Amino acid sequence: MLPPPRPARASVVALLAAVLAGLAPGAVARADGDSGPARTVSGGRLDWGVKSSFQSYVTGPVAQGRWDLQGGAATIGGSRFRFHSAKGSYDAGSGAFEAGFSGGVHFTGHKKPDGSYELDLTLSRPTVRIAGASGTLYADMVSKAKGTGEVTRASQVPLAALDLKGVNMRGAGAAVTLANVPATLTSDGAKAFAGYYTAGTALDPVALSADVLAGAGPSPGPSTPEQPEKKDAPKGEFTGAAVDWGVRRTFREYVTGSIAQGSWKLTDGAQDGGALFRFPAGKGTYDEAARTLDAAFTGTVRFTGNHLDLALSAVKVTAKDGKGTLAADVASGGGEPRKAVPLVTFDASGLKEKDGLAAVTEAPAELTAEGAEAFAGMYRKGEAMDPVSLAVPLDAKAELPPLPDLGKASAPAEDDPTAGQKADSGRKVATKSATDTSSSSSFPVLPVVAGAVGVVVVAAAALVVLRRRRSAG
Repeated sequence: MLPPPRPARASVVALLAAVLAGLAPGAVARADGDSGPARTVSGGRLDWGVKSSFQSYVTGPVAQGRWDLQGGAATIGGSRFRFHSAKGSYDAGSGAFEAGFSGGVHFTGHKKPDGSYELDLTLSRPTVRIAGASGTLYADMVSKAKGTGEVTRASQVPLAALDLKGVNMRGAGAAVTLANVPATLTSDGAKAFAGYYTAGTALDPVALSADVLAGAGPSPGPSTPEQPEKKDAPKGEFTGAAVDWGVRRTFREYVTGSIAQGSWKLTDGAQDGGALFRFPAGKGTYDEAARTLDAAFTGTVRFTGNHLDLALSAVKVTAKDGKGTLAADVASGGGEPRKAVPLVTFDASGLKEKDGLAAVTEAPAELTAEGAEAFAGMYRKGEAMDPVSLAVPLDAKAELPPLPDLGKASAPAEDDPTAGQKADSGRKVATKSATDTSSSSSFPVLPVVAGAVGVVVVAAAALVVLRRRRSAG
């Protein structure tokens, strides 16, 4: 019996080698894309915890501090901050990428008798620039030096070096997505970090997802449901209003965290702004003299997870004598909803008209007794919930405040609580044009793996055929 010709065996070996190379860490998951001129990046998010141990130190028993979100920043999972509204450019031919994101986080700790803080650091407007196998994360920094208390303000400090070895940035199509990119503190970053860490210190890995437009035209902004043409309503009546409310930050973190391992889904026109949900298409009546308001909005948000199924819909807002109430239909476990449950009260004393828009921005809100019951006792009556923002257009020219733009692409792997069990290193660049509005969607490695498995099956079949030929010969 003669062995099969050497070229045939070599071709199978080469095929298997190609498959194994494709499954190796750092492999690229890409959709077809052109390699033309630089294109516009518009919309997307960056998820980064800065340094988890620093967060723990700030909120721990030594510093006894806190952190606060700014500019529409949000949290995702238990220890990452989400910055929004990516703007920049991407060159599919060279792989060069640059995008700036909005939002910030303010850390404070070691409170002094005079009310100031020894630890006081703000990081905002992160920007990622990538060329070749390396990248840099920049940010605006305001910090108080450890020991001296000297305050330093710096714009776009090269804060972290990003390791992109093995990642192919070229040829992306509708989106650029990166996950688990290692980051280390730079020397400039160490100075901006007020001396708490030295250069070379490992920081939390970086993840981002940014939409890439086919042309270099103006940004279309976040996707919104089609609205009817605005017209001046009869005096005292309005349409096209919006109310923004994030429910409660810690509740969102619980939903997507390791216990509930869940997500939320928006339907009926509701929109996700990262740190808040927008319920649009509000209509009702407003009496400026009496400062009263009665409005109904569209949109549903449904939270699901382990032992969790809660849906809020048909949001209504009323205001009278400087006090506002936000109510909603509440459904648990997929059952019939309880109608118009008053969930929170908020400070509506600032509700006033300017340039055709009556608005209140980030009004403090407290949970009602009915709201505490709706959340199954997770929170007590009177506890602080996320603030409420309300915008009511009183003429056709009035424009609503923009919503943070999280982009259309699927979120990076870390959004999935089980992502670490599904993927290897996760260090990939991918293109995808999904429009799922849920908070949790895994990184698109399965199609690549599935395709590779298919090739492995073909290769294995080829080996079987060769062996049968050897036996037959």
